[in-house]
This record gives sequence, C-alpha cells and structure tokens, in this order.
Amino acid sequence: MPEEKTRVDFNAPASIVERADNVAELLDISRTRLLIDALQDELDELINEEGFRAHLRDAYYDERIDFQTVKSVLGQEEAMRMNLLRASIDREPPEPQLKAELPTDEKFYDGEVPVWQSEEAADNEDVESSA
Repeated sequence: MPEEKTRVDFNAPASIVERADNVAELLDISRTRLLIDALQDELDELINEEGFRAHLRDAYYDERIDFQTVKSVLGQEEAMRMNLLRASIDREPPEPQLKAELPTDEKFYDGEVPVWQSEEAADNEDVESSA
C-alpha cells in the first residue's frame, strides 16, 4: 500500500530551484522526485551522525521530545531501546536494594562452608597431620 503523501510548500532561492530543475531534466525525473531523493539522502546521513544522535538522545531524556518523535526519526527498534534505557534511568531507587539482611554463609549453604585450598596446601596439611 503506498504511503500517504503530504503537500509541502516552501520558498527557496531561485538559483537552487533553477539548478534542481536542470538536474531533474538531465536525469529525466521530476523536480519533486529529485527533492524527495535529496531529502531522504540527507536524513539518512544525518541519522547516522553521532552528534545528531547525541542531540536526539539528550532531547528525549530531557523530555523535550516524545517517543513518537524518536520513533519517526530512528524507527521502532531504536526508539524502544531508548525508551527502556530512559525507564531504567528514571527508576527509583536506581539499583535494586534488599529490604532484609543477607543470611550468613552457614545459613545460606545450610551447614559448614568448605574453603578452597590449592593441591599443594592440601598435601602439606596431610603430611603435617600424619606426622
């Protein structure tokens, strides 16, 4: 299904319009097609620039723009990632916290907790106990 179109009317310097018309004629395409392609190329390039992405993230995290704006610029997947990150930043408290004290090692392991020893230390302990 073709995407809905919106009519755009803007003023541009006459020299740019003349250049666009000449290029469109040379490429045998309409001025509208040339402008749509140029606008799409510019947006694709801008979206891949880290400076623009940082500006967009800051605006979203500062709530100057909403989720739908991010989604329209970056797409659903990246907008969802930013949404999840913002939700984790806004969470209070920011880290999970225990409401009770931790159990002792003996209670947690249900008995005495074995202590790891290297084989050398274990051999020395065996020699000392047999002497």
